[in-house]
Amino acid sequence: MSRRRRPEVEAGGGAVRPPAATLAHRVPDLGALELLLAVARLGSLGGAARELGITQPAASSRIRSMERQLGLALVDRSPRGSRLTDAGALVTDWARRVVEAAEAFDAGAQALRDRRDSRLRVAASMTIAEYLLPGWLLALRARRPDTAVSLLAGNSAAVAERLLADEADLGFVEGVSVPAGLDSVVIAHDRLTVVTAPAHPWARRRRPVDAAELAATPLILRETGSGTRQVLDAALGGLARPLIELSSTTAVKAAAVSGAGPAVLSELAVGDELSLRRLVTIPVAGVALRRDLRAVWPTGHRPVGPARELLSLTRTGTG
Repeated sequence: MSRRRRPEVEAGGGAVRPPAATLAHRVPDLGALELLLAVARLGSLGGAARELGITQPAASSRIRSMERQLGLALVDRSPRGSRLTDAGALVTDWARRVVEAAEAFDAGAQALRDRRDSRLRVAASMTIAEYLLPGWLLALRARRPDTAVSLLAGNSAAVAERLLADEADLGFVEGVSVPAGLDSVVIAHDRLTVVTAPAHPWARRRRPVDAAELAATPLILRETGSGTRQVLDAALGGLARPLIELSSTTAVKAAAVSGAGPAVLSELAVGDELSLRRLVTIPVAGVALRRDLRAVWPTGHRPVGPARELLSLTRTGTG
């Protein structure tokens, strides 16, 4: 003999009702409500379908589905047109308020997007800021002329700090690894090159500089924390020896041109100096100086709006 299951009882003694379906399952979607409002206004299911850009069979199907969902007859159909039932008239009044609230919701969300899209804060390490970003930002300007862009240039460590402090929307770094707390994607590749003034003794030698000699030679270097310095230190298997430490690529180039000593710089940065013979490239053997250039952002916060568009421009090679 089967036992009848007793209803569960609340602490106060009342029976607990089974959980109701969520609101999303019990209330028609906005498209159906907009269709009902159009039928009420035009008095014609066909006219409402044309106004909303759907077929009349699709409109009829949507009305029937809404009636089944609500358990109510909403529209009387006849050769003379479509007329709301008494229940349909009440539901239409409620639908109007729901649609008006949805319009207000949409307008508010659009205002938030407009405010977000009105500015873009970019943080970039020096080489990318000086030699790649200008072209990308010009391309972005053509697409989004109303977006104000600010650029914060610094070394790769500073870029990470800006992003993690919510002082930038998108960053670009040049180091050998991704700073903690950031997600990334490779957008380009670069290679470091050893350069000197033409009068330097290395400019006249016939054999390449090897890793041991490069590691033992005092060099004009970017500061600790820069992507260029990270790549060089990793390539030499330890810390490079600084002759001078400078905080910008331009300053490193100027020191090298003056004949102060050898420098290690991005190929992107020395094109003009090499073509004018103000600097010369020194061949190096046994040292891997290739590096990835990356776009970075806080972990779990994929770029949106102008930041997402700038990211797409970097990956399509624009600029």
